Amino acid sequence: MAFDADDLFQCQRCGRCCQGFGGTYVTDADIDAIAAYIDCAVPAFRARYLCRSGSRPLLAQRSDGYCIFWDEVCTIHPVKPLMCRRWPFIPAVLKDVANWHAMATTCPGMRTDVADETIRAVVARVLARESASPNDGA
Repeated sequence: MAFDADDLFQCQRCGRCCQGFGGTYVTDADIDAIAAYIDCAVPAFRARYLCRSGSRPLLAQRSDGYCIFWDEVCTIHPVKPLMCRRWPFIPAVLKDVANWHAMATTCPGMRTDVADETIRAVVARVLARESASPNDGA
């Protein structure tokens, strides 16, 4: 049986991906889109809604670990960051498939009852399609 993305992941809309996992990295394009969506000037957005992990910007998290834009639903869903649009098909899985299994411990939509090679192959196909797409994976 050939697996595709829908065979490995069915979003349960639980919001667990919006909590923890080292935070949500954002690109400059993400920052511009979110700031415009919430009608906030970019400098003010950066000051109010971002923190840093090394040199990379992250969306701030509330004290309960959830992304600042999680409120039983993603309040910025139409412009959610690339990292969120990719979930759980992220490059870290290609580096080490154990990342898939670690994420799946809290994400009820992720299957782990398939071979690691299958997980790697599906993630690679999803990311390859994204990089070939002119819409930046949206």
